[in-house]
Amino acid sequence: MKFRNFLLIAILSWFMSACAPVGTDVSPTEDLAQNTTPTGETPMMKQPLITTMYTADPSAHVFEGKLYIYPSHDLDHDNPGTNDGDQFDMEDYHVFSMESVQSPLVDHGEVLHVRDVPWATKQMWAPDAAFKDGAYYLYFPARDKDHIFRIGVATSKSPAGPFTAEPEYIQGSFSIDPCVFVDDDGQVYMYFGGLWGGQLEKWQTGEFDPNGTEPVATQAALGPRVAKLSEDMLGFDGPAQEISITDENGQPITAGDRSRRFFEASWVHKYNGVYYLSYSTGDTHYIAYATSESPTGPFVFRGYILFPVIGWTTHHSIVEFDGKWYLFYHDSSLSGGVTHKRSMKFTELFYNPDGTIKPIDP
Repeated sequence: MKFRNFLLIAILSWFMSACAPVGTDVSPTEDLAQNTTPTGETPMMKQPLITTMYTADPSAHVFEGKLYIYPSHDLDHDNPGTNDGDQFDMEDYHVFSMESVQSPLVDHGEVLHVRDVPWATKQMWAPDAAFKDGAYYLYFPARDKDHIFRIGVATSKSPAGPFTAEPEYIQGSFSIDPCVFVDDDGQVYMYFGGLWGGQLEKWQTGEFDPNGTEPVATQAALGPRVAKLSEDMLGFDGPAQEISITDENGQPITAGDRSRRFFEASWVHKYNGVYYLSYSTGDTHYIAYATSESPTGPFVFRGYILFPVIGWTTHHSIVEFDGKWYLFYHDSSLSGGVTHKRSMKFTELFYNPDGTIKPIDP
């Protein structure tokens, strides 16, 4: 019996190899495979950080000498998916922390629920957090009473929460995936936006158009939005602006360039004086990045940080901690590939001498 099982496995392995496509175009994954990050990971790296719940979209920050992680919380259900992302029906947030990258993850419990946000109705998607003047701020998207995504803010005296939501969403905000970046001069920026379920394409006129669609393939792709935050961190200091992402020749990345165009999940960090904008390409499933000398761009496409993970979505954050850089991300490995049941992970991130990032094979 053991021999028969072994023979069956061998035949299946040969069959799967023989059926692999040949003669296809070289993908970014294949083209960059020889430049991936070195090994030397701790046992926790590339493993689910928590297995008692599903967590996604991890936003990692260093507060009070610890790593704090602010993910979304996927619910454990089998509801069907829709183009609006109704299967991603998250309703609360937990905060997690780590003393070091080798220490156990601490769950600080539920810190905010949609029932405690007066303006919101559902879908508490990917959040971010920031600190200023003794207070911590949790920024989050959710649908308002008109089914439109807005971005709200909640405050706490502790990075571990709990957080108290402001009664109204941030005026002038729309779409999803807020990322808050504090520059060296103290100026705070919010980057946000996401296509399809995130509704960004419905805001091209400055007003919500329920029939709005992406530009045609030959036109410039839609970029994420950026706005300066007000001194009190509770609003925008002026209207949001669109960020331009170009190729190395200064030409805008087009909507048809689906392996490079922005889709959602913008994140900004700074390394050696250069601003790095990283983002998901959506239906091609990469975390790509572009660089600029300015926090508002334009940004020039540079390559890829993370190759496709298990599951449809990909979302990340980048943080420096104890002299090393780390990528936090998620996949659907814990759930066996169920896209709306994801688990946050992390791994070390490495730069080349010229400032480019070594792509990571998850």
